[in-house]
Amino acid sequence: MKPLEKRFDLGFFPTPIHPLKNLSERYPGYEIFIKRDDQTGLASGGNKTRKLEYLIYEALQNNCDTVITAGAQQSNHCRQTAAACSVAGIECHLLLGGEEPEDYNGNLLLSHLLGASLHFTGEHRKGEDIPVLKQELEKEGKRVYVVPYGGSNFIGALGYVNAIRELKQQLENLKTEIDYIFFASSSGATQAGIMVGMDLFGFHTKLIPVNIDKAEIEGTTVERIILDLIKQSEKVFTLSRKYTLKDIPLNRNYDAPGYGVITKGEKNAVKTLASAEGILLDPVYTGRAFFGMLDILEKRKLEYGSKILFWHTGGLPANFYYRKELK
Repeated sequence: MKPLEKRFDLGFFPTPIHPLKNLSERYPGYEIFIKRDDQTGLASGGNKTRKLEYLIYEALQNNCDTVITAGAQQSNHCRQTAAACSVAGIECHLLLGGEEPEDYNGNLLLSHLLGASLHFTGEHRKGEDIPVLKQELEKEGKRVYVVPYGGSNFIGALGYVNAIRELKQQLENLKTEIDYIFFASSSGATQAGIMVGMDLFGFHTKLIPVNIDKAEIEGTTVERIILDLIKQSEKVFTLSRKYTLKDIPLNRNYDAPGYGVITKGEKNAVKTLASAEGILLDPVYTGRAFFGMLDILEKRKLEYGSKILFWHTGGLPANFYYRKELK
C-alpha cells in the first residue's frame, strides 16, 4: 500500500472511537459509537486533515511554494488548508464565496489568523475563479499547487482509504463490529475514500452518507464525483469489483433547505449530542448528518440490535458564526 505511506504528517492519529452510552439509552435496541475526527488536531481538527496530509505531500514533492483552494467563508476545508500550509511553510490563498464581512467570525477568523490570503469571490464559492488567480500568482514567479474544492480529488481521497485501515484495527482491538456508518457527505472524497478502503481492507458494513449540499459541483452530482474518484483508484489499487452509479449510497432526505441553512433539525441535533455526551458538532455538516441519523433511529428504520457508528468529521468553529440560529 505504498501510496498510503506518502503523506506529510499533520494530524494526531488514530482518532478516538468510543461508545455514546447516554445516547444509546435514549434509543433502546441500538448501540451507538462515535469516531472522533473532530480530534485530528490541526487548527481544531476535522476530516480535511486526513486529505491534506496527502495533498500537501504532493505539493512539496512538486516543489510548490503556494497553495490555492476555495470554499464558503465558513469552510472547514479552507481553515484546515490554511493551517496545513502554516505547518509546511507554504503560502496559502483562499477564494471564499460572498463579500468581505465587516467582522470576521468562526472559520473565517481562524483562516485569517492562520496567515492565509483571503479573496472574496461573490457567488463563486466552489473554486470557479481559481484559474485566474493561479495565472496571476505564476506571473509573480510562484510555484502553485491547486487543492480542489473540499480537497476532493484522488490524492485527497487517500486520507479516508487509510482511515478505514485505522478504523478496522480499532474495531478489532475492541472486539466489536459495526453494522451502519453515518457521516456527512458533501464534496465526495471522504465517501470515495471510505468506499475504496472498505474494498481494499475487506471491511464490511452499510454506509449511510447524509448529503449536505444539494448544489452541483462544476455541473455534476456528488454521486458522479464519488464514482469517478473510485474509478481513478482502480489505476493504483486492485479492487474486488467494478462500481457503477447505482453502487454509490447517498441519503438526500435532509438536504432540501440548502447548504448552510440551519433548520430546527440541525439545531436539535447539535444540542442533543452536546447535552447528552458533551460533544460538539457543527450546524452545517455534522449537525445535518447527525439529525439524519437521529431521525432514522426515531423511526426505527434500522434493524433492532444494530451497532451504529457516527463518524464525526469536525467543524466546531462554525458554531460561533451560526450562534443566533443555534440560540
